Amino acid sequence: MTIAGSDSGGGAGIQADLKAFTALGTFGTSAITCLTAQNPSEVRGILAVTPAMVTLQVETICAFFRVAAAKTGMLYSAAIIEAVAMTIKRRRIPWLVVDPVMIATSGARLLRRDAVSALCNLLLPLADVITPNLPEAEALYGQTIGTRRDMESAAREIGARYRVACVVKGGHLPGQTVTDVLYHSGHIYFFRSARLRVSTHGTGCMFSAALTALLARGYSLPEAVRDAKRYVHGVLKRPL
Repeated sequence: MTIAGSDSGGGAGIQADLKAFTALGTFGTSAITCLTAQNPSEVRGILAVTPAMVTLQVETICAFFRVAAAKTGMLYSAAIIEAVAMTIKRRRIPWLVVDPVMIATSGARLLRRDAVSALCNLLLPLADVITPNLPEAEALYGQTIGTRRDMESAAREIGARYRVACVVKGGHLPGQTVTDVLYHSGHIYFFRSARLRVSTHGTGCMFSAALTALLARGYSLPEAVRDAKRYVHGVLKRPL
């Protein structure tokens, strides 16, 4: 299940999530938190769904389907985060992947400033794994991240603080190789891929959705991170 916003441009949000779920052999369901009017270069408008309706979507899905894993993406407001956290806690879904969506690739803010504390206090402690990109990791870590060693320190600190596994994604660092860093159960893992020079958005959604699908299929967390990264690299290498 994906609990996230709708991207009218089709490259991110629930649209990207459902494509990833299907590509990786799982059946996807969705609870929509926001409607957006956007394309790959801009977000023109955001309309939030009521927290009660978000809760009803999740509850209705869980009443029929055995949800093996869920992910959250764009949650936007403190009220929606609170509703999602309460419902997830009540439903005890085996795996929860939290993509702490804060700012779109275009620069548009996708998480209200007053919602950051709700994300940190209510949702992150419920997660099994969180998947921040560098700007999001800096916001959670409270320090600038400029090197791979900084990424490792951030992954350890964020993971220890919230008692979760943490994948800090390194796409914003310069270089010909993109390295992602996983902190899990006291261990650090590195995952590398060649940088592809493509203009795109939604890679964070793709990655967290792929990770969710692989965990639902029974992969270990390091295996799921490895193959989720391979999935995103393959999509970028062979775009429609």
